[in-house]
Amino acid sequence: MPIVITEAKIFACTQSKVLGEKIAKAFGAELGNVITSTYSDGEFQPSYEESIRGTRIFIIGSTNPGPENLMEMLLMIDAAKRASARHITAVLPYFGWARQDRKDKPRVPIAAKLVAKMLEAAGATRIITMDLHADQIQGFFEKPVDHLFASTIFLPYLKSLNLPNLTIASPDMGGSKRAYAYSKALESDVVICYKQRAKANVISHMELIGDVTGKNVVLVDDMVDTAGTLTKAADLMMERGALSVRAICTHPLLSGDAYERLEKSKLEELIVTDSIPVKPLSNKIRVLSCADLFANVMEKVHNNKSISSKFIM
Repeated sequence: MPIVITEAKIFACTQSKVLGEKIAKAFGAELGNVITSTYSDGEFQPSYEESIRGTRIFIIGSTNPGPENLMEMLLMIDAAKRASARHITAVLPYFGWARQDRKDKPRVPIAAKLVAKMLEAAGATRIITMDLHADQIQGFFEKPVDHLFASTIFLPYLKSLNLPNLTIASPDMGGSKRAYAYSKALESDVVICYKQRAKANVISHMELIGDVTGKNVVLVDDMVDTAGTLTKAADLMMERGALSVRAICTHPLLSGDAYERLEKSKLEELIVTDSIPVKPLSNKIRVLSCADLFANVMEKVHNNKSISSKFIM
């Protein structure tokens, strides 16, 4: 019997509605109709306002804190399962809670594993995400995971800048693999920052491994939260003789004093995607959309085509 490919339907969680509309447009479909009812105490209930029986549906929503973003995704998946959707693909441009991917001290949770199990328990049959904080998080799932790289978005932009004496930098040891992948694609040098933390989001000491004298430096990371690491690294590199420092960060969490730090720092530009909505509070931030990347992969997944090219850093 030949495989019959039915229509795919695309829906978006509340905070990812703008990105969802962009993805749906690039996919060549209308964003599906979901109504969310909210109780006085804050409890909410999403409702699909169209039939999804027997269809493949894509639910777009980043799960960055607060917890309501993850909860809405879980409720959307559960509602789709109970409405007899054939395949339920959770599209998580940003997979939240991913920094808790291991026990780094006694008596703490592994939140990334818990979130993976919750998504599967709710009914997700496939996960599509981008630039996980740690590659091994894919192993927390029993369902297929398509882990996309934002380098396919950032590399063309970096090449368009035509920066002389380009050097790629990692703001910490953990990001060295990502930095080396970018440097290989751009045929540039690499430097690494070594940092020690007093506690979460607080850096006690930072050193630079490598020479940035006379270089145009691009820092590469998967996310920017309080911007403490990036701004400290940028200032250190300028002190060590760099000509300019830019940063590429896929997921712009930008919490706490992040915007103030960016404005005061010597960072020339912060380049991010729209995996998370960005407040237009700094002229230093440039947003590159990930909509085309996700739409392209979703179309290939729906039509059972290979997406291996999107896994290449």
